[in-house]
Amino acid sequence: MQTKRGRLDRLLAKHFNLPRKQIRALLLSQRVTVDGIIIKDMDFQLDEFMQLACDGELIRGDVPRYYMVNKPIGIVSATQDSEHQTVLDLLPTELRADLHIVGRLDLNTSGLILLTNDSRWSESLMAPGAHVAKRYLVTLKEAVTAEYTAAFSAGMYFEFEDITTLPAELIIHSSHQVEVVLEEGKYHQIKRMFGRFRNQVLALHRFKIGALSLDPKLAAGQWRELTPQEVKNARA
Repeated sequence: MQTKRGRLDRLLAKHFNLPRKQIRALLLSQRVTVDGIIIKDMDFQLDEFMQLACDGELIRGDVPRYYMVNKPIGIVSATQDSEHQTVLDLLPTELRADLHIVGRLDLNTSGLILLTNDSRWSESLMAPGAHVAKRYLVTLKEAVTAEYTAAFSAGMYFEFEDITTLPAELIIHSSHQVEVVLEEGKYHQIKRMFGRFRNQVLALHRFKIGALSLDPKLAAGQWRELTPQEVKNARA
């Protein structure tokens, strides 16, 4: 994920291909504005969506965008892939620029994926210290027992990476279907945790990230914009 934050002089130098001395002169001539305000400070820090202009011509003026997607099985969580259709391919071409994925899913996992060009927002949801819960519906080959619940709650040690998973909640809906709540996302974590019981995961579907639930009106492969309220309260 690339951020668009940084020093004003460096961005202008790259855009105009000018040395620092000429950028200083450009700023002192009061030709540069940020969000409509004249800026003369070389060290001014540009935030991701500030509107930057020179002589009234917009240099950078992106706006934050947020989408939810109902990812089907067989679609990869990538911005581009030479072999498979990607999550971004599900959106119109004109909307894809600068979007990145918030919360990847495996090829054979379906459900809620978020797309945005707002790196701060995505970091607030997916940074290791964010502890934002993700909810999954899991269909299993063998019946589950109360033993599973205790094991998930205690965390599991994965010798290959020398890590112990955070405590996870397991809610039994029926003998072969459960709900799993994670605050992390290790490699194939859910499948590997059930693998400890030699129980094959037949279907895995994520339906919630933080306070954001997958819109039931979205069929597999469909998407929609998030509402301002959903964006604001995503971590709640």
